[in-house]
Amino acid sequence: MSSAVKSDISDIRQRHVERDITTNATRLSQSENAKAAAAAASITTPIVAVPTTDDDMEPLPSHPTGAHMFEETSSTPNFMQYFEKILSGFNPRWRNWIIRGIFSFIMIVGFAKLVSMGPLVVSVVIILIQIKCFQEIINIGYVVYKSHNLPWFRTLSWFFLFTSNYWLYGESLIHHFGSLLNRNNFLQPLVTYHRMVAFLLYTSGFVGFVLSLKKTYYLKQFTLFGYTHITLMILVTSSHQMIENICEGMIWFLFPVSLIICNDIMAYMFGFFYGRTPLTKLSPKKTWEGFIGGGVSTLIFGFVLAGVLSRYQFFVCPLEYNDELMSLSTSCTPLPLFQKTIYMMPKPLSFLKRSLVLYPFQLHSLLLSLFASSIGPFGGFFASGFKRAFRIKDFAATIPGHGGFMDRFDCQVIMAMFTNVYISTFARVASPHKLLLQVLALSHENREEFLRLLRNHFKE
Repeated sequence: MSSAVKSDISDIRQRHVERDITTNATRLSQSENAKAAAAAASITTPIVAVPTTDDDMEPLPSHPTGAHMFEETSSTPNFMQYFEKILSGFNPRWRNWIIRGIFSFIMIVGFAKLVSMGPLVVSVVIILIQIKCFQEIINIGYVVYKSHNLPWFRTLSWFFLFTSNYWLYGESLIHHFGSLLNRNNFLQPLVTYHRMVAFLLYTSGFVGFVLSLKKTYYLKQFTLFGYTHITLMILVTSSHQMIENICEGMIWFLFPVSLIICNDIMAYMFGFFYGRTPLTKLSPKKTWEGFIGGGVSTLIFGFVLAGVLSRYQFFVCPLEYNDELMSLSTSCTPLPLFQKTIYMMPKPLSFLKRSLVLYPFQLHSLLLSLFASSIGPFGGFFASGFKRAFRIKDFAATIPGHGGFMDRFDCQVIMAMFTNVYISTFARVASPHKLLLQVLALSHENREEFLRLLRNHFKE
C-alpha cells in the first residue's frame, strides 16, 4: 500500500473521531442544559413535580394488526376442501357466491327449525350466540393487543359477562314469572335480593380488576377494561331485548330478524349482479344499487310476511305461564293489532278499490322494514369500521363464506333495540294476566290493601 493511500485513510479516521467527539459533546451539553433548566424550574416553581417512571410503561401498539389471529386455525376443514375441489372450475368471485349461498340456505333452514321448537329454545340459542359473539370480540382484543401477559384479563371479561346476564335476565324472569319463582322456597331469596346479589357480583369483579393492575400495563389494562364493557353494553343489551321481544310474542322476534336476513341477501344479490357505485369506504363491496335494491325488496317482503305471521296465535300471543297446564302458553285472544281491519282507500286511489282488509300490523311492518333497510345496514358498516381498525377481514372463520357469528349478527343488534323501543312506544298494551301475576307476587298484607283500594275505586 502506498504512503499516499495510507495518509488518506488516516485522515478519514481522524475526521470520524473528531465528528464523534463533537456529537458526544453536543449531547452532553444538551443534557446539562436540561438539568440546569429543571433545577431552575424547581427553584422558581412552588409546587415540585414528583418524578414518574412512565418510561418503563408499555405503550399500546400504534398499528394493531389481527393478521396473525387465525394462523392457528388456518387449516381448511375437510368438507371445505371438498367444496373447493368441486368448484375449482369457477373463478374466486363465483366460488365465494356459491359457498355463501349454500351456507345461507343451511342457516335459514336451521333458523326455521329452531323457531318451530318454541320460544324457550329460541331464547337459549340467543344466549349461546351472544356468548359466541362475545368470545369472538374478546379474542380480537386479547390477540391483537398481545395481552397474553395481562393477569386475569380473560377471566374477568367472562366474569363480567356472567354478571351482566345474571342481572338482566334475572330482571326479566322476575318481571314475567315472579309469582311462579316466589312459590319455590329455594328461588324466593334470589328473587327478593336479586339486585343486591347482582351488584355484589359486579363489585367483586371491579375489585378483582383493581387488584390485577400491573405497573407497566396500566394503559393497556384500562383500555381493555373499557373494551370489555362496551362489548357487554352492545351484546348483552341487544340479546336481552331480543328475549324481551319474544316475551311480547314470537312475531316481534321473528319478523325483525327476517327483515335483516332479507335485506342482507337481497342487497348482496343486487350488488353482486348490478353493483357499480360504491356506497361507503368502510365496506368497499357495498354499492348503492345493492342498498336500494335490498331496501325495496325488504319493504315488499315485510308487508307480505306480516300478513302471513299475523294469522297464527303461535306468533302473535305473548309468552305467559298457564297455571292450569303448568307450562308456558302461546294461545290467547289476539290483540287488535293482529285482527283484520277494514281500511278505506284515499280518494285519489278509490277508483282502484274502495277499501282494503289488512292486519294493522302490516302497516307497522312498513316502518319496521324501512328502519331495517335504511338504518339496519349501519350496524354492518360499524362492524366493518371496527374490523378495519384492527386490520382483520372477519371476526372469525366459523361459517364458511360468512366469517364469524358476529359478522352475521352485526345488523341484528341495532334492529333488536329499535324493535324493543317500538313495542314500548306504539304496540304494548296492559296485559291482565301480567297484572294478576304482579298482584299475586305481593305479600298477603299488600294484597289485601290492593283489593281494598280496588273496591274503593269502583265504589266511587
